[in-house]
Amino acid sequence: MFCWFVASFGIVFFAHDLQQVVAGWPLAYWFAAQGSVFVFILIVALFAWFANRNERASAAPDAAYARYAMRIHKRFALFLVVFLLFLGALTLAEQSGLRRIWVGAIFLFATVFFYALVGIFGRTSKASEYYVAGRRIPAMYNGMAVAADWMSAASFISMAGGLYLQGFSGSGSQPGGLVYVLGWTGGFCLLALLVAPHLRKMNLYTVPDFFGVRYGGRWPRIIAAWSAVLCSFTYVVAQIYGVGLITSRLTGVQFEIGILLGLGGVLVCSFLGGMRAVTWTQVTQYVVLILAFLIPVSWLAYKQLGNPLAPFVYGQQLSKIAELERKLTDSAPEKDVIYEYARRSTDYARKLENVAESLELEIKTRKTEILRLSETHAEESVIVAARRELAAMPRDEEAARERWTRAMVENMERAQPLGGMPAHTRPFAGDPGGSENDQQLFNASRRNFLALMFCLMIGTAGLPHLLTRFYTTRSVADTRNSVTWSLFFIALLYLAAPALAVLVKFEIMGHLVGQRFEELPVWIAQWAKVDPALISVSDINGDHILQFAELKLGADIVMLATPEIGGLPYVVSGLVAAGGLAAALSTADGLLLTIGNALAHDLFYQGENDRAGAVRRVMLSKFALLLVALLAAYVAAQRPADILFLVSASFSLAGAAFVPAMILGIFWKRATRQGAISGMLVGLSLTLYYMVINAPVVRSVLGLWGPGLWFDIEPVSAGVFGVSAGLIVTVVVSLLTPTSRAPHTV
Repeated sequence: MFCWFVASFGIVFFAHDLQQVVAGWPLAYWFAAQGSVFVFILIVALFAWFANRNERASAAPDAAYARYAMRIHKRFALFLVVFLLFLGALTLAEQSGLRRIWVGAIFLFATVFFYALVGIFGRTSKASEYYVAGRRIPAMYNGMAVAADWMSAASFISMAGGLYLQGFSGSGSQPGGLVYVLGWTGGFCLLALLVAPHLRKMNLYTVPDFFGVRYGGRWPRIIAAWSAVLCSFTYVVAQIYGVGLITSRLTGVQFEIGILLGLGGVLVCSFLGGMRAVTWTQVTQYVVLILAFLIPVSWLAYKQLGNPLAPFVYGQQLSKIAELERKLTDSAPEKDVIYEYARRSTDYARKLENVAESLELEIKTRKTEILRLSETHAEESVIVAARRELAAMPRDEEAARERWTRAMVENMERAQPLGGMPAHTRPFAGDPGGSENDQQLFNASRRNFLALMFCLMIGTAGLPHLLTRFYTTRSVADTRNSVTWSLFFIALLYLAAPALAVLVKFEIMGHLVGQRFEELPVWIAQWAKVDPALISVSDINGDHILQFAELKLGADIVMLATPEIGGLPYVVSGLVAAGGLAAALSTADGLLLTIGNALAHDLFYQGENDRAGAVRRVMLSKFALLLVALLAAYVAAQRPADILFLVSASFSLAGAAFVPAMILGIFWKRATRQGAISGMLVGLSLTLYYMVINAPVVRSVLGLWGPGLWFDIEPVSAGVFGVSAGLIVTVVVSLLTPTSRAPHTV
């Protein structure tokens, strides 16, 4: 635990002082992007090896299980060969003239059909198979399934984009960048050392089972079940949004139709076969997503640096990007764009001084312009465009205030060097040796980075859909090995994501910026049609040349457009989209299964231990899963927020709801039922309150002005308060209440 703490929080806290360049790498940047991950893998592997030595010596060989594992190895090898042949055949077909739309459609339907096929063959109504896959998944394959379940649309689609936009640590108000690499890998140390093996010993089906068994009574299980539903639902909405995004790009259908197409594959797997089908589907999905991520990043590394081992060579581009950032900051055309954004922000601020008068003047001006165009017999297209602008005007003062406030803030943010993006390798915003304002900004930036990292790590140890995966191994020793395999398979992508962000940024800064607007690549317009929030370009300064500040990229586009940015064959674009779809579907499978099981097994559990009762619970889980999937699809169709924010918020919720009571329940016999109930309710309520009260819409409705942040911590990191409060309340109430007579010893 000491090594884990030093490799994560210790290194980050002193990151500003660790700027020495070694072999082309700034030391703090290298450690946050790679070094800490290697330390985490070493910690988990050594812990598993030492802890398993005695169990391995006393375990009798199991010939039947060895034959079963051998069959799995052969089937997995066959799948790999078939999938590689499928990629080769599509590549040849594209070179022979197969249209791009068909390449995308084939990737979509072939992969979803295969996942559905696995779900059909894995169908079951047996409780142990449906809930925990019969507890006989080999450690390596469970590690792959965990990795696929873990690496959601946020990891595959958004993390590289977050690194592109936020660099090392983001701005003071938007912590990000390498915090996701540290948080989402370092959390596995907590999982391996403190949680997973202990839960596996109890032979449970769901995470709320632990609270029911350990603390007794109905309320700990009920609170845990609803908490599992809440954080899993928040998470699954982000995955289904990613499904719609990718499916609509691959097939050209509407975003909402794309959601329903992708959801079909999810439901067939999780609805029919539960954990048994989901496990083997996720193993195949891991292969698809890891190849989809590593192929384009390796291609870009070879194209730019002559070496495909991207994670080990992309440091050479960091100094080049720093030089490009300096040139762009000093560029006169870039300054013109920044000036125009500042002017627009000022105009919106002026309108907001008297919204009613400004709205009336805007409408009158546009009507006058339409009349003038009609009288001068202007082209019909120009008149129609003017009428559309009038029709798009806000209908009332409230709508105008909301729209103009949003526009004012957006233009103000972009009226900064590099469009408001921080320097890529700078650890934190501000300057600890600068003015008082710079020092405050630096402290707030570092504090937000540490807080978000804490929430991601603690949330990892409490996410129900992740913990349930470690119930599927045959022994505690296999569970420890499975955590090690999981972190290894996850690290393959997490080490490549920072490399991808750097290589794409160099490609855009060095080659895309400076092109004339009429010569821009076609993919920009194609992705803008899918969702204008993903990418937008506009000639702000009117010179018909793309400046860096005139290009706006969303975090969700960087990975998906990488093949087109790098000039790769379209079949690789199809593979990347299929990989993103696999990441979203695999996580959605696990999340929907967790929600369905929480509703049916934990909330409506009637205590039937006979076979008929078990079958009824399984069927109820399936129908609950179906209803939740449709509700999540509806919410995702409203595009509530970006993927990365939704996923990060679910980690805060999971950490606050589960971790204090779970850890204390495992290691502290004095923890009581009343303490667990109080701690879970206080932690979850405080986290939700902090998120909701700091939402701009809520503050506007309630008439709250100014920042409502505590210690400048952003709402996405609300779990830092919830976990702390939950821990304190659980301990205090447990000390003030008598222990239950027969708590389960973990």
